[in-house]
Amino acid sequence: MKKSLLVINAGSSSIRFAQFELAAGALPVRGMQGHIEGLGRTPQLVVHDRLGGCVTQRALDPGGDVAADHASALAALFDCIAGPDWPDGPSAVAHRIVHGGPAFVRPMRVTSDVLAQLQELVPLAPLHQPHGLAALCAAAARWPEVPQIACFDTAFHATRSPVEQAFALPQPLRDAGIRRYGFHGLSYEYIAGVLPLHLGGLAGGRVVVAHLGNGASLCAMRGRKSVATTMGMTPLDGLMMGTRCGRIDPGAVLHLIRGLGMTPDEVETLLYRHSGLLGTSGISGDMRVLEASTEPAAGFAIDLYVHAITRELGAMVALLGGLDALVFTAGIGEHSARIRERVCRDAAWLGIELSAGANDAGETRISTPRSRASAWVIPTHEARVIAHQAGALLDI
Repeated sequence: MKKSLLVINAGSSSIRFAQFELAAGALPVRGMQGHIEGLGRTPQLVVHDRLGGCVTQRALDPGGDVAADHASALAALFDCIAGPDWPDGPSAVAHRIVHGGPAFVRPMRVTSDVLAQLQELVPLAPLHQPHGLAALCAAAARWPEVPQIACFDTAFHATRSPVEQAFALPQPLRDAGIRRYGFHGLSYEYIAGVLPLHLGGLAGGRVVVAHLGNGASLCAMRGRKSVATTMGMTPLDGLMMGTRCGRIDPGAVLHLIRGLGMTPDEVETLLYRHSGLLGTSGISGDMRVLEASTEPAAGFAIDLYVHAITRELGAMVALLGGLDALVFTAGIGEHSARIRERVCRDAAWLGIELSAGANDAGETRISTPRSRASAWVIPTHEARVIAHQAGALLDI
């Protein structure tokens, strides 16, 4: 018997969703999918059918700010999908939850106790955790008898060594959960799963995956398992991002508070919302806008972005002891030929020789046949990973 699953990925300014059909012994089959973007401004709901045809596209707040928040947007989404094609609603709802902390390293059916533990992790992912949990609570209120499944972005990185996960802090603090967790794990899990389709025997070798979107990180894999990643205890660490600063000297944070008189809340807002591409350019956190700009500040922000990737890529390769393949994924990684070209150019010392034609055309393999380390562009699909995890947990 087939069962229906709703997958929800709620972010700070958007909500993505997909419907899947689950059947025993079969891969999840995607049905409707779509997104709500522009939350807090002028939200738009877009829904596509299983063939990609647009079935709904409309503004959610035609008369004002009635549907400008997550709660109203989720209500509109639930009303939309609970139509004649899905009269009984979903059999289960699965959610992307960014932070699982030390306790959650596999998908979990959400209980009141689990929810309380996840609420305690909100300070570690303030841009993401509140919205993921709000979507979970809204779905549970709409369908109170339907199982709610949490799938964690941190779980994929549980395979890393204790040394890789540790900060150089006293043992009591490490025991209290102050450690490197890593994120974008659902994306990395999808890429790890499809690597053999593209890389063949090299899929189990030394691979670095660059998840470059509004949030950005690198993951070093061996045997298609996480060995190291650039994000740490929170999604703030590592690479420069759309609005997040990435790696910063902890002493600089102390100076912002003690020397410049900023409050902790002001520092949090600065580092999460007003830094990165947006902060350094003063123009936008959207790479597409910066690439189209002729302003020197836009060029500087892009230079700094590539520099951060180059620096962290060297660290990932050092921990792997070499490089067999570099994979680009997520919004910037999949769509910006310019960023891929610059990263590969800086990585020529690793044996990557870019094929300009393949890169400009957006082909899957973008390195030449004689390149000692290959380079690839592989689209990610977090919703499919969530569906697979939820189906396994529900024993479907």
